[in-house]
Amino acid sequence: MMEQHLVTILVTLITVLTSNAAWKYYEKRMLLKQRQEENQHKDGELYRDDLRERIVKLETLLDESSKEKDKMRENIIVLTTSLSRLEVEVDFLRKENEKLRAENQLLRTRV
Repeated sequence: MMEQHLVTILVTLITVLTSNAAWKYYEKRMLLKQRQEENQHKDGELYRDDLRERIVKLETLLDESSKEKDKMRENIIVLTTSLSRLEVEVDFLRKENEKLRAENQLLRTRV
């Protein structure tokens, strides 16, 4: 009878010790899994924040590019206008030059 009680006590003691160790093992495993999920979540947030920053930079560059394009377009219009004006002036000066050469030629022939 004493042996039976001793066996029961030993089995109970072994069961308690192993269940406590098993509990700690599962608890640590759950904590590690939770930490891993938190790290993945943080990585996802970092990636998302990086993408947001890049989008803001790209939008800024796009706005600057658009403004620069508008300025260039205005400059092209101004230059085109100036070129047209200069073409008209050169044409007028050529005609005036031809007229003066003709008059000069007439004066030379008379003298």
